[in-house]
Amino acid sequence: MRRLRRRIRAYRDVELLSSRLPGDAGTGEASLLLVHIRKVVGEVRYRICPTCADAVITGVEIDDRFHGTGLDTRALSHLRSRHPGVAWRSTLSRRTTRDLLRLMRIPASAGDSPCAHARALAAPGVPGA
Repeated sequence: MRRLRRRIRAYRDVELLSSRLPGDAGTGEASLLLVHIRKVVGEVRYRICPTCADAVITGVEIDDRFHGTGLDTRALSHLRSRHPGVAWRSTLSRRTTRDLLRLMRIPASAGDSPCAHARALAAPGVPGA
């Protein structure tokens, strides 16, 4: 019963807020913040290239009290619905995040930039960096 209450609380009380402004070209780096009663309880960091429609998840962190509630799955599903048509990959290698990404069918990637465009934006003046 306690686990069910935690799961309901995670879905009802946790807001998903993006740190990226719509229309902002920038470097393509963004975060999805998981906020519970004005406190950040998790974060999904990612890089996205709207030109290529590629994205790389570079970090997933969830507060210990929200582990096992499905909040991580909800956050990744939210990203997919927020950015339709984008091919997602991941650079994460820890067992827990690797299992989550396998469950969500997000393949592993060697680099942390989705494409050459994102690398160029991350290091202005250095082509292909």
